[in-house]
Amino acid sequence: MSILSTIRAPADLSLAQRCVAGERAAQRELFERERRRVHAALYRILGSNVNMDDLVQEAFLEIFRSLKNFRGEASLGTWVDRCTVRVAYAYLTRKRPRAAQLELVPEIPSDDPSAEARVLAREAARRLYAELDRIEPVHRLAFTLHAIEGRPLEEVARLMEATVVATKARVWRARQALEKRAKRDPVLAQFLAGETAGQGGGEEQ
Repeated sequence: MSILSTIRAPADLSLAQRCVAGERAAQRELFERERRRVHAALYRILGSNVNMDDLVQEAFLEIFRSLKNFRGEASLGTWVDRCTVRVAYAYLTRKRPRAAQLELVPEIPSDDPSAEARVLAREAARRLYAELDRIEPVHRLAFTLHAIEGRPLEEVARLMEATVVATKARVWRARQALEKRAKRDPVLAQFLAGETAGQGGGEEQ
């Protein structure tokens, strides 16, 4: 355990206990500290979503409800991640959302290659999340946590309360579904090729 982790663990436990006790200042501190983390995780899992603000609030309700069980064995950030994943999974399973709606991209000058690259990246992301909407929620969740958020398989397994073998299989199945669609979609294929270059092999066990 690092020195930073050793210092943070008691502070995390104290903050959690103060939140459980109903201390408003502690609850605000936790919310302000972890708000960006929660929003970023939900955004990467779900894509741009009209319900994002509500989902962030729902995640914090889950966090505050569950804090009475926090014992400090892991960091408070890990606890927040686990709650956020539960909320994202519940959202995916209770109602299959429509394809992610990314904000409109304004027209750009034809001589601005960097802006053109951003538009292409935005379009690739739109197509990716449209395909993710068609994938089983548990496979999508594993894939986005591993391939998009860049979390190790072991961490994804802990967040999803699954085995590493099951998690690896879920990532593999999602990737297979995306690659099948990418055979007919050059933009998505290029995006996936870039993402796969930084990942290890993902054969199903």
